[in-house]
Amino acid sequence: MTDSSRHVACVGGILFDPDGRLLLVRRANDPGRGLWSVPGGRVEPGEDDHAAVVRELAEETGLTVRPGRLVGVVHRGPYRIADYLCAVAPGSAAVPCPGDDADDARFVDRAAYAVLPVVDGLTETLRGWDCLPRI
Repeated sequence: MTDSSRHVACVGGILFDPDGRLLLVRRANDPGRGLWSVPGGRVEPGEDDHAAVVRELAEETGLTVRPGRLVGVVHRGPYRIADYLCAVAPGSAAVPCPGDDADDARFVDRAAYAVLPVVDGLTETLRGWDCLPRI
């Protein structure tokens, strides 16, 4: 059995604003309802990871992004989540607006991040990837 047959393929987008604040969403649905995480979701049939990241960030935050390099992969239960470093697409608005399965979306600094209830393992994972808020 291959990895892809045992796990649900998902993606996440890691996006910083020019000040070094990290984009997070508060999940409106399970898994993680009411908790904060990087935006993302399932890869749909026929999509590659980059197309899924663009779609998921648009759906959850209203932002148009350009995915870049793979930062890392985590496994959470049945989900295999590939997280990509993203940038706001040139000429696009950079103000997040929650949508789809996010009930809030915002850029957060270190102080704000420290008090948010985040999904299990997020802080340790982002710290290991050097992707926590920079200010």
